[in-house]
Amino acid sequence: MSLITPEAVAAVMELRQVPHTLAELEALVRDGLPKSALRAGVEHATQGADARRTLLARIIPEATYKRRRDRLTPDESEKTERLARIVATTTYVWNDEEDAREFLSTPHPELEGRAPLDVALTELGARRVEELLWKLFYGLPA
Repeated sequence: MSLITPEAVAAVMELRQVPHTLAELEALVRDGLPKSALRAGVEHATQGADARRTLLARIIPEATYKRRRDRLTPDESEKTERLARIVATTTYVWNDEEDAREFLSTPHPELEGRAPLDVALTELGARRVEELLWKLFYGLPA
C-alpha cells in the first residue's frame, strides 16, 4: 500500500530524468542510478555531517563509494531507491522534512526500539516502516 509516486521518490534522489511510472523507475534502478542520487537521499534522511557519513557507509562502504565514477550498481541503486521511498513516505506522512528526519532517527516501540532508518536498510524492514507510517497517517492502532 503506497501512495508515494515514482516522481516523489525521484525528487528525494534529485534525479534529472524523472520517472512517471514504476516501470520507468525500475528501469532507472536496473541501469544504475547516478552516484549523486545516493548523496541526495542521505542528505534528505539525516541531519549533520556525521550522521550522513555514517548512513552513507552503511549503504555503500566509503572506499567503494569513492571508487564509483558516475553510476551506482543495480544493487546499490536498489538501496538508494529504498532510502528515497522511505524518506518520501515519511515526509508525506509528517508533512515536514525536519519532523520526518526526527521520526527516522528516533527509536520506535513498534520496531523493537530501533530507529526506522535502521530498520529500513533491508527491503522487509522498509516494508515494516512503511506499514507503520501508513498506520500513523490513517490513525490506525499499531
